Amino acid sequence: APKDWYIGIIFLAQVVIGTLGNFSLLSRYFFLYISGHRSRSTDLILRHLTVANSLVILSRGIPETMAAFGMKHFLNDAGCKLVFYVHRVSRGASIGNTCLLSVFQAITISPRNSRCAELKIKAVRYTGPSSVFCWILYMLINTVVPMFVTEKRSEENSTTTIGFGYCSSSNHDRNRDLLYSAFISTPDVLCLGLMMWASGAMVFLLYRHKHQVRHIHRNNIS
Repeated sequence: APKDWYIGIIFLAQVVIGTLGNFSLLSRYFFLYISGHRSRSTDLILRHLTVANSLVILSRGIPETMAAFGMKHFLNDAGCKLVFYVHRVSRGASIGNTCLLSVFQAITISPRNSRCAELKIKAVRYTGPSSVFCWILYMLINTVVPMFVTEKRSEENSTTTIGFGYCSSSNHDRNRDLLYSAFISTPDVLCLGLMMWASGAMVFLLYRHKHQVRHIHRNNIS
């Protein structure tokens, strides 16, 4: 149908633009690394974030594009499990590293007399291990994902399966599905909470700094 082709073209454009953008960032970081340029503290987090975003685009964008163009059975059972697992892990790592970046920035701009000032040196030291921990955490949490994903079948019971166009998700016991959803969503909710706290803290610090600068400026004029 023409509508499916339009959707496919939109997905394809997003995949191409997103892949090129992330590839250019990775190329830049690689060039800075081989040239011996000193990296900033946030560069390591941004590298992990770029890799995670690239995997999100490839693991979801390419299958969605192929399905929109009419290709339905291009993944077998193992392929579906792998694609969904990679997507869930990379999506979680993207959220986790975004959370790390927000918290790190909030700690960095905190004043010297604040409680967060003591964490500045530790934050720089633990950015790398924290990013790696995000990957390991989501790899372990999402080991249950392959249990719920199967290949697309020509005959499916709509009450027991959810179709994604190229793969299917099996419905089990409702309580079990709710427990599974809560289990894999808990780290995301915690990360979103930390990001909200970090964003609020940065806005408050910048607002207070603006008023302090304005007060000093007025005193100098008078």
